[in-house]
Amino acid sequence: MMVELIVAHPDTGSFNHAIAETCLRRLTGNGHEVVFHDLYKERFDPLLSAGEAAKDAAVPPQIEGHCGEIQRAQGIVIVHPNWWGQPPAILKGWIDRVLRAGVAYEFLADDGGEGIPLGLLKAERALVFNTSNTEQTREMKIFSDPLETLWKKCVFDLCGVKIVERRTFSIMVTSTKAQREEWLREAGETVERFFPPTGGAL
Repeated sequence: MMVELIVAHPDTGSFNHAIAETCLRRLTGNGHEVVFHDLYKERFDPLLSAGEAAKDAAVPPQIEGHCGEIQRAQGIVIVHPNWWGQPPAILKGWIDRVLRAGVAYEFLADDGGEGIPLGLLKAERALVFNTSNTEQTREMKIFSDPLETLWKKCVFDLCGVKIVERRTFSIMVTSTKAQREEWLREAGETVERFFPPTGGAL
């Protein structure tokens, strides 16, 4: 199975990168083909220009490459911190530029204006790992967990990915080494369950 793995955190020593490395090892160890992108390391340009917005617009080679990969991906894993209830700007720009009309979704010819798209991605399942410094009950009570809605409803459901799981590790700022080791073990086990060894049952 081809799995696209995206990490969006500027610090290569961050726990986000430790999660991504755990995912990468588990996926490759299970025999999956992994397309891995560290958006900050690659200096991904998040700015969508006016000329690039149209469905049939010409896009730069970097974006064309990303579009081809996400179209071929059979699974998706995304790792990022919770910043202001949102992904980092570089990852939001990846969504804007890569999950574009004609690639990730399209509007039907007989759409009456209601704007309900058809998802085009072939990936059946996606995992999202987040880190946060907000306690989960406060996240739900005060903020209503906007990342849950963003990834499950606004992004993946719209693009045709129906099986989506998201796990937030918090509170990072007060976590111990032992706690982080346990979180990495959990991340690895989650990847194992979602993307078992080649030939394993899903």
